[in-house]
Amino acid sequence: MTLRTRTRTVEVITVSDWDDFVMETYRKHYSFQQQDGCKSRGTFLFTPNPYDAEEFDYEATTIPFKVNGKEMGVSFETWLNTSPDDTLKQFESDFDNNLFWERNFYPDVTTIVWDLYKRGLLDECEYMIDIDW
Repeated sequence: MTLRTRTRTVEVITVSDWDDFVMETYRKHYSFQQQDGCKSRGTFLFTPNPYDAEEFDYEATTIPFKVNGKEMGVSFETWLNTSPDDTLKQFESDFDNNLFWERNFYPDVTTIVWDLYKRGLLDECEYMIDIDW
């Protein structure tokens, strides 16, 4: 018996490089690993896809101003149109405001991926974010 292998090319991005790319593009504090209750070490595969972006976009336009609160995720449009300066007045420090953006106030990653693709900043191929900390 012969083992047949299939290979494919995947662009690997470290989680810190992904975060830096998103923060540089949108000028907002962002941490992929901190989302959804903090992600474990592992990988996240994606391909720019308008259907995923539409299906998985969060519906919430507001959430309580609470770091580590139960409510996480806002619509891409809300995230895009909100400045960290707008939420800073709700917190005692920049540190707390940044944690709020990392852990509570973020869009679904597929919406960011699709927007970056539409802007010409991501190619149409398969990517993998390597989550390690």
